Order: sequence, then structure tokens, then C-alpha cells
Amino acid sequence: MTERCVAVNSSSIPHLTLVLGGARSGKSRHAEALIEALPPPWAYIATAQAWDDEMKSRIAEHRARRPADWITLEAPLDLPGAIRGLPEGRPVLVDCLTLWLTNLILAEHDTAAAGSALIETCAQATAPIVLVSNEVGLGIVPDNALARRFRDEAGRLHQAIAARAGRVVFMVAGLPMLVK
Repeated sequence: MTERCVAVNSSSIPHLTLVLGGARSGKSRHAEALIEALPPPWAYIATAQAWDDEMKSRIAEHRARRPADWITLEAPLDLPGAIRGLPEGRPVLVDCLTLWLTNLILAEHDTAAAGSALIETCAQATAPIVLVSNEVGLGIVPDNALARRFRDEAGRLHQAIAARAGRVVFMVAGLPMLVK
């Protein structure tokens, strides 16, 4: 499936949008369509790190899907800094917050402080920002402390961002469900 998930116009893009969903739910395609409703150039901030061949393949798939108009930055740890470093007025898509959170946890960073810095940075941005994240709290309780910590921290981060976002979308089977 290569078509975009939603037709939007630029007047319908709030300053901050959070797009949540499960794996392969269509989050990234929907977020790309939201940003592409605005005039280019668009910025894509990738938080993934290619630790193995499978992740390299996922990253390549995302890159191949985006037109050349996209400017891609990699920010596995300093996401607020990457957003602040963009030219003023450039719409930005961040994909994804849960990979960023994973990187922070594994690097033993203060995730609460990083989340607060991200929210403050988004509030100060001069162009629309679309944040993509995996909703990981809908399944079973993980069987180990690290996975439970990750799930809990992701839930807290999502709640904090959703409280400030103008729009929150939950993706299910490629279909956007407007939550806020």
C-alpha cells in the first residue's frame, strides 16, 4: 500500500499533533500526509538507530517512501536540539518518540527531563510539528522490569504531549481515529 492515509488541507494542521498507534498501523504514512499538506520544504527527524539488518531495512523503507522534498535529520538522543536547529517556519515530522525514549533509557539519560525539554521545544516552535509514537500500553503487562519501565515512561510521555497537542490521532489498521 503506497497511498496516503488521509486527505488534509494546511488550514487543518494544528501547531502540535501526536499520532499514536501500534506497529504497522499506518502512523508514519498518516503523519507524512499531514506534513505534506503544508508547503515544502519539510523536515523529518528520525530517532531510530540501525543496530541490526532488520532495523536497517525498516529505515530504508521509510526513506524510500518519502519524496526528495524532505530534509532528513537523525537525532537518536537530542531531539529537542534537532528541532531547535531547524530553520524557522519549517514543518517537522518526528518519527518516533518510542525509539527516542528507548535510546534515552539505554543511554541512562533522565527521561523526565528530556520529555519536558521536548514539550517546551515544541511549544516554542514556529511551525507545525507532528510527533509519531507507538502505543505500547494496550497489551499484556511485560514480564521484566525494563520493559515495564519503558511502557510506563512511554505512557507518561504520551499523556504529557497529548495534553498540549492540538490534535491527537490514534491509527488502527491504516485508519485515523481522531482522539482530540
